[in-house]
Amino acid sequence: MTQVTYYTKEGLEKLKAELEHLTTVERPSISQQIAEARDKGDLSENAEYDAAKNAQGMLEMKISKMQELIRNARLIDESKLDNSKILILSNVKIRNTKTNAVMTYTLVPESEADLKAGKISISSPIAKGLLGKSKGETVEITIPAGKITVEIIEIS
Repeated sequence: MTQVTYYTKEGLEKLKAELEHLTTVERPSISQQIAEARDKGDLSENAEYDAAKNAQGMLEMKISKMQELIRNARLIDESKLDNSKILILSNVKIRNTKTNAVMTYTLVPESEADLKAGKISISSPIAKGLLGKSKGETVEITIPAGKITVEIIEIS
């Protein structure tokens, strides 16, 4: 069964660039390593040859998985998203009601999550708690450390 994965335009381009690198740089490099190891003689006791063939197998498997991801990828049309409720790709500014800490997150597909850049996965506990909510609402979210209560300040 194929699994459809949603990407932003930026995320899909990044995935395609990585696949391009694997097929045009990594694949020829491993082929070269195999050729060099083969030239060293007896293949039955050649550890370099075995290692290079293993690396080739792993690379081909990774390339195959990435090609399948790209085939089943769907782009998210940002122009059709509603900013009155929190959805995927929403920029959300929230305030922790207990500590008054203000945080800004962008809800993105799981494959594009990057906490340092303020991008949290749509399947994370915080994102799940915020989905479908509107500006001004106060929401109690269960996270691994317990429960937090946040107020939604802004959605863009």
